[in-house]
Amino acid sequence: QVQLVESGGGLTQAGGSLRLSCAASGRTFSWYGMGWFRQPPGKEREFVAAISRKGDNTNYADSVKGRFTISRDNAKNTVYLQMNSLKPEDTAVYYCATNPINYSDQARQYNFWGQGTQVTVSS
Repeated sequence: QVQLVESGGGLTQAGGSLRLSCAASGRTFSWYGMGWFRQPPGKEREFVAAISRKGDNTNYADSVKGRFTISRDNAKNTVYLQMNSLKPEDTAVYYCATNPINYSDQARQYNFWGQGTQVTVSS
């Protein structure tokens, strides 16, 4: 069992930045690839970014490439999502999740999920 707690969400203007954190407890954090997903209002959950167990490989949705950066600190059991140049369409609840196999963009491969943190970007 892994418990995940996201933080760092909030309200910002278009062009602003936010840094999300996801703190993990329970099983060994470094066993898992980690991903960030988001669910915009009235829409399905979608992939944002993922990172390998050691942090040496990453994967991004096209919509966030060049603006968002995923990273992790295995010593702190934490994964981060640095979000720059935010747009109103980035408004969503952001979730982190663990992947015991890889760092794919497929939500079905992720087994533990956090409760989410709200990000709102005003125009």
